[in-house]
Amino acid sequence: MSMIQADRLTFSYPGSPDPVFQEACFQIDTDWRLGLVGRNGRGKTTLLRLLMGEYPCEGSLVSSVPFDYFPCPVPDQERLTAEVLEDLCPEAESWRFPKELGLLGVEEEALWRPFSTLSGGERTKVLLAALFLREGSFPLIDEPTNHLDAQGRELVSAYLRRQRGFILVSHDRRFLDGCVDHILALNRADIQVQAGNYSSWKENFDRLQQFEEAKDERLRKDVRRLQKAARRTSVWSDRVEASKTGAYDKGFVGHKSAKMMKRAKALEARQEKALEEKEGLLKNRELTEALKLSPLVHHARRLAACSDLTLWYGERQVCGPLTLSLEQGERVALEGRNGSGKSSFFKLLLGQDIRFEGTLSLASGLAVSYVPQDTSFLRGSLGDFIQERGVDESLFKAILRKLGFSREQFGRELEDYSGGQKKKVLIAASLCQPAHLYLWDEPLNFLDIEARLQIEGLLTRFAPTMLFVEHDRAFQEAMATRVLSI
Repeated sequence: MSMIQADRLTFSYPGSPDPVFQEACFQIDTDWRLGLVGRNGRGKTTLLRLLMGEYPCEGSLVSSVPFDYFPCPVPDQERLTAEVLEDLCPEAESWRFPKELGLLGVEEEALWRPFSTLSGGERTKVLLAALFLREGSFPLIDEPTNHLDAQGRELVSAYLRRQRGFILVSHDRRFLDGCVDHILALNRADIQVQAGNYSSWKENFDRLQQFEEAKDERLRKDVRRLQKAARRTSVWSDRVEASKTGAYDKGFVGHKSAKMMKRAKALEARQEKALEEKEGLLKNRELTEALKLSPLVHHARRLAACSDLTLWYGERQVCGPLTLSLEQGERVALEGRNGSGKSSFFKLLLGQDIRFEGTLSLASGLAVSYVPQDTSFLRGSLGDFIQERGVDESLFKAILRKLGFSREQFGRELEDYSGGQKKKVLIAASLCQPAHLYLWDEPLNFLDIEARLQIEGLLTRFAPTMLFVEHDRAFQEAMATRVLSI
């Protein structure tokens, strides 16, 4: 057992006026399976990078163990997967490779394929296996679920539950609950460490916020009452002072005036104490505003339908046969393993050149809003993106503000955004676009939990017609009117 300790940790990115961490203090045990949570931009990946020694910082960040980061780069992806593992884990015996991959649901034959031919989910699993095959280092795992389907997430969660210690960044509530035993929360005002899974931490956090809200309201009432009493005492004191002129017993009046002044000072002190106490409350409350959407109503009840639809990638069938009838007001979740053709189906609905067989029909004049899975194409300034998409700038930026963007972030290049910030840009653009049908392909990748809850609230209130792919089980169960396996 060893400890990782931060004492007065302070760090800012060059040119940024706002520190990511300011005199942060915490202590964690390397035997813990630790979930690292917090809003996008709160510093989760930055903390992992600081632990890796990639950035200089003030204060101290001390550990007796070396760190290993996921995902690690693979320079030559055309090499066989077995060779990639040998390079990444030179001390591991080769017989351990298929054994470790088997625990993650990866077939042994994947070892003898070029790494580049593996699916995104298979690559994630291979790199995770490599992480734990390298003994003697402490794993730092940054959002491993983004390319995993629902079954893959369950396998990886079970795999991590078998491990001894790590720090895991994830926004998938079910995934965290399945594999962590401690939470390190980067809150608005402090850093909190707590034993238990995400749900138990969130329950305690919400209970504390409710207690502080009740106390805040009580103190507000006390302050108003004390202010009123102070004003009344001040008026009385002024009247007593005025009565000194011509008074028969000036000693008595002076005594009464002093008594009034003493009472006024006591009320002022109590008021200041109440305000000071109130100031310490609700500093960690996440201030989120409700999002809005303007779905269009189509004259047709049925917006899309297909029958015995199969999709092809080259000479390989990737999807089908698929039969679907989508009516207004439905939110249909497409479910399937990685590589089953879900994204290809979306592209077909968007009119892209996808080879298919069977029948497909779309309602005439159908306006479609699309959030793609991939964010790597985002480049340049936010202003250029706004102009390219033709969205209302004020509305677009207002949505980003509600999703947790600061005004300072508007001036940064898109390629410098975090994965979560890039996804929020795409979602904001979709929300600016009135549509009959919303196609969202893994919209929650990289998104913090607060943003996920905002989107859940949005879809519940406005009930748009939607086809979506999302492997976050909690979100899918809350939002889907039905699930279609593909």
